[in-house]
This record gives sequence, C-alpha cells and structure tokens, in this order.
Amino acid sequence: MTPRWLDLVDPTQEELESALPPGVDPDVIEALLGPARPGREPHPVIEAHGSYVFGVLVVMSPRVEENHAYQEIGFVATPERLVTVRRSSSPDITYDVAALYATAAAGAPVGVLVHRLVDDVADTYLDLLDAVYADIDSLEDEIDSLRPAEVRRRLAELRHMLLHRRRTVSGMRAVARRIFDGRIEVGEHALFPPDVERRFGDTYDTLVRVTEELDIARDLLAGARDHLQSKIAENQNEVGKKLTVIASLVLVPSFIVGFYGQNFEGVFDREFWTLGISLGLILGSTLVQLALFRWRRWI
Repeated sequence: MTPRWLDLVDPTQEELESALPPGVDPDVIEALLGPARPGREPHPVIEAHGSYVFGVLVVMSPRVEENHAYQEIGFVATPERLVTVRRSSSPDITYDVAALYATAAAGAPVGVLVHRLVDDVADTYLDLLDAVYADIDSLEDEIDSLRPAEVRRRLAELRHMLLHRRRTVSGMRAVARRIFDGRIEVGEHALFPPDVERRFGDTYDTLVRVTEELDIARDLLAGARDHLQSKIAENQNEVGKKLTVIASLVLVPSFIVGFYGQNFEGVFDREFWTLGISLGLILGSTLVQLALFRWRRWI
C-alpha cells in the first residue's frame, strides 16, 4: 500500500489528532502543538514509542542577527504513514518540504521519506556554514578599520551564534546516529530496514563535517580575537612610547630651567646672557633628543 504523507502547518488540535495514527501519546501531541517560543533554544530529538517514531528536527537561520530564529519540524512516522508538523518562532524562516514530494510521488517507503526529510534539513546546515564563514571573513577584513568596541561586539555575537548552532547540529547528529545504529525502530525493521539505516550513515557523516567546520570557525574567531588583543597592545605601546618621548623632551629643559633658576650671584654679570645660554641649551637638547628618537624609530 502506498504510504500516506500529510504535511501540516500550525495545525489545530482537531486537525492534528485526525491526521495522526491511533494510539499516539498525549505528550507527543502536546509537543507537536506547543508553540515554538522565541528565545527558546531548539532541541532536536527522536524517540521510539512502540508502534510509531516521534521526532523533532530544527531548521536554523544562517544570519547572525537572527540567532534565535529557527523552525521546528515535528513528525510522527509509522510503517504506513508519515505526518509532519511545521511551526516556526520566526516568520522569516519557512522550510520548504518540496524535496519530499518527488520521493513520496515515487512511492518510497515511510523510512525513506523520513531519511529524505532528515537529510534535507542536514543539507541546510551547509548553507549555514557558508554564511558563518562569510561573516568571519567580513570581520577579518574590517578588523583594522573598526573600533575595538565594535569588533568585540561582533566577536561576541558570532561566538554566541556558533555556540547555539553547534549545539543544535550536535542534536541533529545524535538523531541520525541513533537511527544509523538501529536504536530507533518499529517492530523488526519495519520502518528503517538495513538499507535505509545505511542512508542515515551518509547523513551522519554530513553532520559530523558540519560540526568540525563549526569548530574550525570557532578557531578562526579565536584568531581574530587574538589579533584584536595584539592590536590593542600595540596601540598601547605606541601611546606609551609617545608619552615617554614627551616626558624626555620636557625633562632636560626642566632641568636646565631649574638649574638656572638657582641663585649664582656673580657668576653671570648679565641676565640676557644667562637667558640666552638657557634657551640655547633647551633648544639644542630638544633637537638632539628628537633626532635620536627619530633615528631609533621611536617617533
């Protein structure tokens, strides 16, 4: 018998209960109907409930400014029927299930439909990687021209985004691994026969790659942070050198002025002669110091 696939978007309880197979736990129905609250971290899951399998997949926005924007796709699968329930915490994300239409039209078993859904969601994470690397490249190109406070803000946003994205990808990886290992099943391989389980192995490999790429992106962020810190330290050293030069330039004239401010009665008969020597020493010592500092490339 050709399996029946129903796709529901924000259904009512009556619509959901009429679409689901009999005997679904009330907790599962509540989880499928529960609103995807903004700010709540998504958590992919998959569970075997005797005669059916319940799962939740997560599609995430690749944009940094939409860190908590995602869409949850719940499903209930039996050997004869697949029901998908889409709900979103953001109107900007609408997952397109068009990839399943051709598979369903070809009369594929429900297990293959579930794999097609999981694999298609996993492929969206590759687009997420492209967006993450683009944001990091943009930050690295602008890090020398932006204010340090702005760079720190963007680093914090990217780091926070990577943390949430990696946690969600790890959850999706666990979903694929549990099916691949044969820990999620209905009856004697009635839902996921061995050939379908092997397909989940390829999906698992994709999710492992995404996880590793996110770790690389985190290392790139750490490199950008180290570059920022070295830039700040270099700027502080430059300021310190300039202040040292200013202090040195003031030190010798202060000494000369202080020296000639003493009362040397009878040493100099004319005040202008004393003033001329003082000014000459001040100007000469200043020029000598400037030349020395310039020669040493301190200024």
